[in-house]
Amino acid sequence: MFYSNLKRRNPDEIAQRVVQDIPEGAHVNLGIGMPMRISNHLPRNREILLQSENGLLGMGPLAAAHEVDTELVNAGKQPVTMLPGASLFNHAESFAMIRGGHLDICVLGAFEVSVNGDLANWRTNDDDAIPAVGGAMDLAHGAKLLFVMMDHLTKNGQSKIVNRCTYPLTASRVVDKIYTDLATLAIEDCGVRAIDWIPDLEFDQLREITGVDLLAPR
Repeated sequence: MFYSNLKRRNPDEIAQRVVQDIPEGAHVNLGIGMPMRISNHLPRNREILLQSENGLLGMGPLAAAHEVDTELVNAGKQPVTMLPGASLFNHAESFAMIRGGHLDICVLGAFEVSVNGDLANWRTNDDDAIPAVGGAMDLAHGAKLLFVMMDHLTKNGQSKIVNRCTYPLTASRVVDKIYTDLATLAIEDCGVRAIDWIPDLEFDQLREITGVDLLAPR
């Protein structure tokens, strides 16, 4: 297919695009997987506080080899650093922050996102796959805004943006923006709107790939 040779955004470029939409002073939780790359791309001249579900506020970039402390990890068990003024706390306090509405943004991965913002990210229909709900349900409902980072297509070339999710839902009507290797999309009351996309792709091609009634940029 025509999109097989496109120069797509790599995970770090997707992370950089997400950072553009994080406002100064925001408290942000990063989900396991691709979203964790965001911690390496936050400008040092901006105040953005990263919260890790396992009990850290003020998380810095992923730890370099000489910085690794095996007792200081993010929710995905990757060694991380702490910024000046960071704090540590137990799991209960962490979820009090999440459930209490104190997070401005949460960035999660997904298997599917529907046109009305439904999120499916904890299990597929593969009987051999291990379900992994984690704290995603709490985060999806607790954060003021929910961003999703994911590949635009499955390995079989099917769009992960769908009219209706076929996988079990994590939460309904919660996704605000989707960031993929092909485009940035916003979930609006009137549907899914394209914000930007990779240079080698035309809007009509993006709409064809996505497979839903995609709205043009304003």
